[in-house]
Amino acid sequence: MLRSVRSYVYLAFLAVVVVLLNVTVRQHDVSQADSPLEVVYLCVAAALLNIPQVRLQRGRLSLSAIVIMSAAMLLNPLDATTVGLASSLLFIGRGAYPFLGNAVLSATMSCLGSIVAAEFRTGGTLPLAPRVLVLLIYFAANLVLVAFAFRIRVGQPIRSVASTAFSPSFFILFGYSGLAALLISYVLDGSALGYLLATIVCVLALALTDTIAGRRVRRVLESELSDADRHLFHSRAVEGVVHNLRNHMATAAGYLKEIDPRRLDPIDRESMETARAATNDAVTVLKSLSEGATPRVTYAAEPVDLNELITRALGMARPRARAKEVLLALQESSDEVKVRADPLLLREVITNLVNNAIDAVPPNGHVELKAGRRGNGWPYFSVIDNGPGISEDHRHHLFEPHFTTKEGGTGLGLFMSYGIVREHQGQLIYEGNKRGAVFTVTLPPFVG
Repeated sequence: MLRSVRSYVYLAFLAVVVVLLNVTVRQHDVSQADSPLEVVYLCVAAALLNIPQVRLQRGRLSLSAIVIMSAAMLLNPLDATTVGLASSLLFIGRGAYPFLGNAVLSATMSCLGSIVAAEFRTGGTLPLAPRVLVLLIYFAANLVLVAFAFRIRVGQPIRSVASTAFSPSFFILFGYSGLAALLISYVLDGSALGYLLATIVCVLALALTDTIAGRRVRRVLESELSDADRHLFHSRAVEGVVHNLRNHMATAAGYLKEIDPRRLDPIDRESMETARAATNDAVTVLKSLSEGATPRVTYAAEPVDLNELITRALGMARPRARAKEVLLALQESSDEVKVRADPLLLREVITNLVNNAIDAVPPNGHVELKAGRRGNGWPYFSVIDNGPGISEDHRHHLFEPHFTTKEGGTGLGLFMSYGIVREHQGQLIYEGNKRGAVFTVTLPPFVG
């Protein structure tokens, strides 16, 4: 709750700064009267381009940045601020914070860029070098403002935000957006041809983005299908082996129980006790393998709230995290994230993922739990860390039984977690890279 309040205070502070900046540079608004049609065009384009977004490793990048950067180069500060605010118009249905956050941050960045452009504009034109400077100002402001927003909202350190959120994909896509904005700033000259060419640039940006997103989705689906095939193969193999071995182990355990240790000499008694302990251990391992292959799910009569589950799991993980001085962060969903589930088994999945994340990060590392809804309406929760991630060689063995990269690990945690999620008709997905690991569980929504 305190972080939520601080988030809104941060947005209010930025809003006041934007107002003061516009008042201070009022002379630029008076000296440069923009075309109302051009302002309306950019406002509509910014709002529409905010709908499709490029999904990155951590978060999303909106295409509205193309139009907002163009507005910063073309319009006076007040009109550029208006375009930044308009970019958030279609965010109204996504909740108060996403709507206000997008509006205020976009307005702040566009206002700063426009003020810089106004200082270099001569005779109504802006040379190439200042245009590039405006893009760099926007880019730097985006990094700083968004990093502070994450720091306040999630509690994640600035350094950790920079190392996880601003990945190479982020910089590549931002550079691509900057080039598109630069092109629009030259073709949008108030003529009918200029509006047509600017629209073509936006449409081409959408097409390229759709291609990038399609390729990424295809890679994710192929990876998920491969994980599902391997898990199903190992599950079937484990079920067959477990079925046969349990019968033999049950027979051995039964005969061992019939032996009276009092009738044995000390050496034979010790051997018999060792054999009995080994048999019990083998039965326990076989039971774990069997539960991991096909766990028995007992659905709760009432819907299970993912916000409550991840909060409780985070509380249980605090002693383990404190021992390693790992920072834990929680980002609950403002939307309803209730699912039909077995709460005990689902809590086991969360605990496995959180413990793995704590073990993977270095001392003073960072682990974050967050819940929300996917674009298809399915609730999800993610466990994010800033550890070394999973190498490509190990990636294809993640959900296999007895595969582990931890010293002393059993290699059953992810295997069992995958089986539990599969029995819930959900998906357990790995989305990490060298900057850290991201494990996401999506589940069908609860339907009364």
